[in-house]
Amino acid sequence: MPTERDLQIAPIVPESVMHNTKALSNLQTLTASVFGAAAGILGLESYSGFLFYFIFTILTTVLFYTIRVAPTSLKERGVFDTSRYFRTKYEFWAGGLFNGLAGYILTWTLFYGLVRA
Repeated sequence: MPTERDLQIAPIVPESVMHNTKALSNLQTLTASVFGAAAGILGLESYSGFLFYFIFTILTTVLFYTIRVAPTSLKERGVFDTSRYFRTKYEFWAGGLFNGLAGYILTWTLFYGLVRA
């Protein structure tokens, strides 16, 4: 457990950063499955299905940023700065693109097969 002096020197608590990362990862995994089901029901194939995933995953990340991160981040730091809540910008902005891809493909093919069979 960090001491009071440690928190004054470096006010970012590692446990909180890990919690934020886990919460974002859970959100991205859940939405990837939901987007996969939607793409399968819509009957998307090939590049249009992957484009659907990338667009909606980026949209989800932007919405998460505007609702949860931006209100406090903009007061203290610049635009798109996530260093107060997450380790790196890549972890926040692009980490979800590849974390949920397997779940997306799984539910996409499952629902595509159920609807088109």
